Amino acid sequence: MNLPNKLTVIRIILVPIMVIIPFIGIQGEILGIPISFLLMNLIFIVASITDKLDGYLARSRNEVTNFGKFLDPIADKILVLSAMLILVEAGNLPAWIPIIVLTREFVVSAYRLIAVEQGGKVIAASKWGKLKTVTQMTAIILAFININGTNVFFGFLNNNMQPIELVINVITSFMMLISVIAAIFSGWDYIKGGKDLLSDK
Repeated sequence: MNLPNKLTVIRIILVPIMVIIPFIGIQGEILGIPISFLLMNLIFIVASITDKLDGYLARSRNEVTNFGKFLDPIADKILVLSAMLILVEAGNLPAWIPIIVLTREFVVSAYRLIAVEQGGKVIAASKWGKLKTVTQMTAIILAFININGTNVFFGFLNNNMQPIELVINVITSFMMLISVIAAIFSGWDYIKGGKDLLSDK
């Protein structure tokens, strides 16, 4: 197994570690942020870095493999959705956001599967997909340092916050909103780009 694939596997292994942390019962805060959230955020950041690093290494070293092509997108989805569900359970994120993200992933995966069955037609990733990834990762990282546990999606509209809390919540909210919009439009791009795949002709 080459280094890029090892990094992908490490990213998957980090997910259950991140998920287990809330159940350990770690007490204490740093700068008003629960230590457990800081640890989960650190794991998410490290895992996100491996996401960028494994792709770069695979291309630069000419070590792109079928195993990597298969596992890398799965690892990304597991990481993002796990982090979002942790935030939902903590009351920091409304459930409809990961529902939209999951629906988009099912649609894209289904189209890719049909494309492979019909001769390997490639539906190129759009600018919306890249925007989704960047804003999604940023929003999740900020959500984990949501200081007072307020809902990170426009929670500032219904709460009195300190200036730093307000700034974090506003930025997180708009990043999350942009990521959701980008997820919807990137999914729509896949539907438009692959509409001929659904034809029986």
